[in-house]
Amino acid sequence: MLRRQRQIRTTVHQIADTAIFGLSLWLAHAVRVASGDWGFWNWLGATADIEPFTDFVKLYFVILPFVPFLLDWQGFYNRPLVPSRRQTAWQLLGACTLATVGIILMMFFFKITLARSVVIFFGVISFVLVMLKELLVRAWVLSKLGIEQLRHRIILVGTREDNDRLRAELSARAAHDLEILGELDINDASGDQLTALLHQHSVNGVILSAKHTLFGQIERAIEVCEREGVEVWLLADFFKTQISRTSLDEFFGRPMLVFRSVPDVSWQHFAKGVLDRLGALVLLLLLTVIPVLPLAALFTWLTSRGPVLFRQQRSGINGRPFTMLKFRTMVTNAEQLKLELEQLNEMSGPVFKITNDPRITAVGRWLRRYSIDELPQLWNVLRGEMSLVGPRPLPVDEVARFDDPSDRRRLSVKPGLTCLWQISGRNEVTSFKEWVRLDLEYIDHWSLWLDIKILLRTIPAVFMGTGAK
Repeated sequence: MLRRQRQIRTTVHQIADTAIFGLSLWLAHAVRVASGDWGFWNWLGATADIEPFTDFVKLYFVILPFVPFLLDWQGFYNRPLVPSRRQTAWQLLGACTLATVGIILMMFFFKITLARSVVIFFGVISFVLVMLKELLVRAWVLSKLGIEQLRHRIILVGTREDNDRLRAELSARAAHDLEILGELDINDASGDQLTALLHQHSVNGVILSAKHTLFGQIERAIEVCEREGVEVWLLADFFKTQISRTSLDEFFGRPMLVFRSVPDVSWQHFAKGVLDRLGALVLLLLLTVIPVLPLAALFTWLTSRGPVLFRQQRSGINGRPFTMLKFRTMVTNAEQLKLELEQLNEMSGPVFKITNDPRITAVGRWLRRYSIDELPQLWNVLRGEMSLVGPRPLPVDEVARFDDPSDRRRLSVKPGLTCLWQISGRNEVTSFKEWVRLDLEYIDHWSLWLDIKILLRTIPAVFMGTGAK
């Protein structure tokens, strides 16, 4: 299905699901009131009193904005047109559970005194109603009427090889979305033949496979479809890409093919930005109050001559330099001494790492052991120069020494405080290629959930001191 059609379908489902969750809260309150009238809570030895529904209306501001996000997070809107019932139930259960737990936690932290039984009922009822909606939609999609209205009737136009390949792919991935009613070899077909097929089958669209074909013939096929008022879907795989994902976008009203080998802009991408800045702000305030940051700064100042903060130009997103902050853990002439220690470098490639670096101060060694020296980078995260999770930023001069241009793809996302390399035993990684491999694995498989898992795994790594050299 074309992206715009998927987007419309997804938007309709999001509106319907949000409305159902809103209705579920009202029904949950009604069930709680009715059960109290029946004496159910007296039988359990609990109070039957319940607040009026108007007291629960404030929860709508918590529930409704996050319903589409929670469902999308569970992959609910990335399912095929006819998903399995098990997949639907499992993803929906996850979203309903998260919504219920989130509301209970909010009530606890903000001391909102409302009947929690209503929230529990809400979780159960919302699951049942959305699942019922999904089953009804599924039944309609599989019905004769649904098939007639939803299934696109198409003709394949391309070389025989391209048509065979495309037919096999569509049969496996879009059997419920598309019905292939005819095929034409573009090398032999005439405009009259295509016109006859369009009239014979009353198709919704024509898929043109442009690979290994002449653009002049494609243009003539498009002209025929233009005259007939039939959509043309040009399969624009002219170029073989290795890792890029291709998408069609619009650039000031002009169609644009986009080849992308990094995560696309999405709601998850937006949520990552919010999580970064909110998390950095909360951590900065918390670590100042505890007070980890003031003590680290004080000990650095008292035990070693020089500035408390170390500032260095690091390569940010797309290689753009920025000033990264750290608590100073080395002597002030560390950069000059680095040239004398080059032969001791334990890391292959352009990166400089050695065990028991003599330039590190006594307090600096302790700060590094528990990664406290990295905490000032929360300011870089708050400024938008870094992320909580992402490839670690390298000095500009080390990036300039990359011998493999493909290594620069690690610069295609914002650098982070922690990453897969950090939690994969970085003291044991001595190959820069392995470091880059872990960074690219993160980029290629990025999701908000992956960020959360890395953050959770970073916490024990920090407390156990399995961090930096």
